[in-house]
Amino acid sequence: MTATVLHRLGIRPATLGLWRSILIYRGQFWRRRALERFCRTLVRPGDLAFDIGAHVGNRSEALARAGARVVAFEPQPRLADFLERRVANGPIRLDRRAVGAEAGRAELAIAPRHPTVSTLSADWRRRVGEDRGFRGVEWAERVEVEVTTLDRLIAQYGEPAFCKIDVEGHEAEVLAGLSRPLRLLAFEYTPATLDIAERCLDRLAALGTYRFNLVVGESFRYRRAEWLPAAAFRAALAQEAGRNTRSGDVYARLEEPER
Repeated sequence: MTATVLHRLGIRPATLGLWRSILIYRGQFWRRRALERFCRTLVRPGDLAFDIGAHVGNRSEALARAGARVVAFEPQPRLADFLERRVANGPIRLDRRAVGAEAGRAELAIAPRHPTVSTLSADWRRRVGEDRGFRGVEWAERVEVEVTTLDRLIAQYGEPAFCKIDVEGHEAEVLAGLSRPLRLLAFEYTPATLDIAERCLDRLAALGTYRFNLVVGESFRYRRAEWLPAAAFRAALAQEAGRNTRSGDVYARLEEPER
């Protein structure tokens, strides 16, 4: 639907983008059920979970239904307003700050019709803008947002049992603001910018000994039967990205020290 048609109908592109995201991520009950089953393997009742880049809250709500106490981080004003209406007086706490390597303020580039790809990373925006999968995406709005770090959030809320990071090319910066290993976390990767995933793996290797697995797209199933050590996983991720253009999530599980 063109901007001219939207204008004539009195529909703002940002409104269309919000409802598009709601339909994709919340409107398909079979996907919601698969996500809820998957989240029960990540957290136990009473666990604390961070959802960094909460978007329309489907992950936050699935984690909450698994029994976790969830802090949902979403700096986009329209999405945060939507989440605030959804999570009021429930097990999910909304935090409107972005997360990065250092505390401060930064410019968030918003794609009104595709709010899921709004980002703090100008470099990521430039690079994926050349990919055919992002054709038609326009980051037409800018807003200044407050940025904090994972270390500060842990000091404020406690250490999460699970931390999900989906911030459109800003994942390595989020992990740069973390100085301790977490038990279980996930970060998004895109095949067009696989070097960002490599930086995330480097940071995790500096924090602790992890094993890794992969979920492609919205399948909510691990790609590998076994969790791989870092070197083997890097090769597996490169192979997957070379044959599959869909983005996905890398899951990192901290190895328990031998007793």
